[in-house]
Amino acid sequence: MPIVTHEVFNQPEPLVDVNLFEANRPLQDALRFHAPELDTSGLHALGALVGTAEMQRHARLANVHAPQLRSHDRFGRRIDEVEFHPSYHDLMRAATAAGLHGTPRAPERRRYTVTGHKWFFSAPMSDAFLILAQTANGLSCLFLPRILPDGTRNALHIQRLKDKLGNKANASSEVEFAGATAWLVGEEGRGVPQILAMGTLTRLDCALGTSGLMRQALSLALDHTRQRMAFGKPLIEQPLMRNVLADLALESEAATALALRLARSFDRSMSDEHERVIQRLLTPIAKFWTCKRGSAFAQEAMECLGGNGYVEEGGEGIMARIYREMPVNSIWEGAGNIMALDLLRALRKADAAAALAQELAPARGMHPALDRLVASLPTRVEMMANEVEARRLAQDVALAVQAALLAQTAPGAVFRAFCDSRLAGDWGGSFGTLPSGTDFAAILERARPR
Repeated sequence: MPIVTHEVFNQPEPLVDVNLFEANRPLQDALRFHAPELDTSGLHALGALVGTAEMQRHARLANVHAPQLRSHDRFGRRIDEVEFHPSYHDLMRAATAAGLHGTPRAPERRRYTVTGHKWFFSAPMSDAFLILAQTANGLSCLFLPRILPDGTRNALHIQRLKDKLGNKANASSEVEFAGATAWLVGEEGRGVPQILAMGTLTRLDCALGTSGLMRQALSLALDHTRQRMAFGKPLIEQPLMRNVLADLALESEAATALALRLARSFDRSMSDEHERVIQRLLTPIAKFWTCKRGSAFAQEAMECLGGNGYVEEGGEGIMARIYREMPVNSIWEGAGNIMALDLLRALRKADAAAALAQELAPARGMHPALDRLVASLPTRVEMMANEVEARRLAQDVALAVQAALLAQTAPGAVFRAFCDSRLAGDWGGSFGTLPSGTDFAAILERARPR
């Protein structure tokens, strides 16, 4: 007969079978503002799919069972394949069905043979790669497919897979090019500008990815504290916990607003000069500030779950995975210093100041702290003789743009609390230090995940 020694109670149910798009009101409002013509039916369907218990199980298994390198088959022939858990393939099928993928580009120009070593090479099972290599006229960008047009394997040899802090399901590797075939992209000797175009898109991905991870961490924290009891009532009703959760909600919504604004500039930069300049300005600040805030955000959200957030098993294991995932977006395609210096270069262009002023103008007069910050920015840029304060400038431009966006897309309670804390200084050095006059109820109601 079964042994009964205790009753399990006060353990929240996992956040599953929830439409993650329909439950995300800040995202919906930002999309209505930036892309009012967008048909969101596909996003509703995707939100329902990724919120299911089945998809969350696939996400867990794909990370628990990391990719495995098979350099040779059982006969000793070189095959250079990476094996993934079936759940990884289920996730990839769902992503590609939703259009979240790139399309391989067919090579059209003169052929090169590549020999050399690359210490960090991401996603080695992709169909093709863009690489930098030395040619007769200097560093050039090359298109290198994994499988050649005749169906044979390219001479791309995987030496080992990287053992990373996070991002476990995605294989990263170290490779040798042993006379691999590749094609030129752009002009010889212009490889860095050519590949930076790809890098710029990846920086958008980093900002979007981090804002998405923030939202998921916030949702888990809100749902857990709604169910978990402490001192006779749910944790979410305890005053200090409400402060922490509301502060996280402000940070998450501001990150979403900035990432969506950046995405809009990418969509329209080819036909709109203002959007082209704004893309150049917002890419480094969104990458710098949003990704820099990610790790601290995940740690605080994990703390809301206590020990449940620190374990790897079950639904709460998602929080530990989010925490490990956060640093990669800050490092990827340009760490903090690179982004801050990139912003300095962008701000010193002749048209940058006018574009930034136009972007901030809709919020003029709505909060005195924002007005003071906006008024100070032109002088600070002009007087910056060296780069030592570039990070502080990147932070302040990011906060000003986030505040201006929240003024246009968020309820007044969110906008005021963001400005009072982030801009007016009525805030401590950690999350959960909002002033007592904050409208916690309105902020938490807007953020709730179901």
